[in-house]
Parts: sequence; structure tokens; C-alpha cells
Amino acid sequence: MQIHYISEQNSILNHFLTQLRDIHIQKDSMRFRKNIERIGEIMAYELSKTLEYKAIDVRTPLGIKHTTTIAEPVVLCSILRAGLALHQGFMNFFDDAENGFVSAYRYHFNHDDSFEIRVEYQAAPSFENKNLILIDPMLATGQSIVAVLQKLHLEQKPKEIHIAVVIAAPEGIEYLEKNLPENCHLWVAALDDKLNEKNYILPGLGDAGDLAYGSKL
Repeated sequence: MQIHYISEQNSILNHFLTQLRDIHIQKDSMRFRKNIERIGEIMAYELSKTLEYKAIDVRTPLGIKHTTTIAEPVVLCSILRAGLALHQGFMNFFDDAENGFVSAYRYHFNHDDSFEIRVEYQAAPSFENKNLILIDPMLATGQSIVAVLQKLHLEQKPKEIHIAVVIAAPEGIEYLEKNLPENCHLWVAALDDKLNEKNYILPGLGDAGDLAYGSKL
């Protein structure tokens, strides 16, 4: 798996990340969603540099221009619900992409800190031999991403898999490296310190889904 850390150089990306983490600014859910969306746009641009392109001729009002365009289809697939705002940022740039959505959540079967990942709702197009971009803001343990990809892989094989996360923990990255195929790219906006005893990212930013869309039961 190839890992791309896109916040290593200072840019406006780090400005948006700072606002996401700020406990005062993040109280504004509309601003929180917008910052996630902006980060998605930046990540989409950086990811686009690794795709394959083909030469084409385009007619302008005054002549012909030799240029390039993306050679192969892109499918955007988000893990609900936290992935929706990040998905919008990617969709703003990959506006011809097909779109898919999958639900995954932690099920605490003993009503304690232990859990299993349940993947239920799925609505996704074919991604056979396409570039699949799986979108999930927080990479904590990595179990949700692996569970979703295992479910999506039952019948179809993408050409390449790109995983886009805003904040990642080292434990989650290690888990993906052990459990995902070599043709995966992991795009990380920010790498944090570790997971706590409840497997939440430290220092992190809190629950991205709740901050974006309100608390859940």
C-alpha cells in the first residue's frame, strides 16, 4: 500500500484542519461541513495527479487544442454518514464520477468498549476495472474500511483503490497495511498520535458525524 501524507508541507489544508479541531469553531456545524468539503477538494486535486490521462483534441471557437483528460472512470464511494461532506468535496472535482454509499458502524455487542464492525446498507455502481475512491474522514482502527472493501470486493475488482481520510491513527494505518492489497493508495490529510482506550483518535477532533450532522441516539 502506498501512503500519501498531504499535510507535510504547509498549505491552506493545514488552516482548514486547524479549524476542524478547534472546539470553539467546530460548534458551527455548517462551517465544520464546509471545511471537510474543502479538504476533500484539496485531496481530490492531489489524488488526480496519480491517475492516468489520455491525449485528446478539443475544438475551441478559434481552433483545435491538443490536451489531456482522465483516461479511466472514477467511482466515489463514501462510508455513511460522516463521509458525506468529504464526498461532496471530491464530487466537486470529479464531477463525472459515479457515486456509491455504504453504511458501517461499531456494534458494541457487550455494551462495553469491545465492538465489531457491521456493514449493512450498500448502494454502489459497478467499479470493475475503474478507479475506486473510498471516502471516510476518520481512520481509527481501520476495521471499518477493511470490512467495507471486503463486502464491495465480493464480485467486482477495481483497477486501483484510493482511500481518502482526513485524520488517521498509526494503528489504523498498520491495520490497513496488513489487510489490504498492494494496489491500494492511502491519502491522509493529517496523521495523529495514537488511539485511546476506547479506540478513538488522539488528539483527533471528536465524532466527525455528530459534528457535521448532529448527535445520534
